[in-house]
Amino acid sequence: QVQLVESGGGLVQAGGSLRLSCAASGSIHSIDAMAWYRQAPGKERELVANIITGGATNYHNSVKGRFTMSRDNVKNTAYLEMNSLKPEDTAVYICAAQWDYSTWRYKYWGQGTEVTVSS
Repeated sequence: QVQLVESGGGLVQAGGSLRLSCAASGSIHSIDAMAWYRQAPGKERELVANIITGGATNYHNSVKGRFTMSRDNVKNTAYLEMNSLKPEDTAVYICAAQWDYSTWRYKYWGQGTEVTVSS
């Protein structure tokens, strides 16, 4: 089992920055890919960014050039650096880990951290 705990969310003005953290504990040796999702009120959950073994990353088109995902394997923590934030980035940001090829989704999920961007 893997436990994921997010932190770093909050209220920020448009144009500002936040850094989210996702600390992993438990059977972390099994973790390959990690990801950040977000879910805004009344909208479906969407993939924001992911990072795979080796460090390759992928981003949702709406955050390319503004968000950066990284991973510290020593600290067992993933990060999402968010710059030039926009009101439409307002959402609960949720960390996920360990891609499950039998279900075609991530196996472990955090509780989320709320990000609010004011205009």
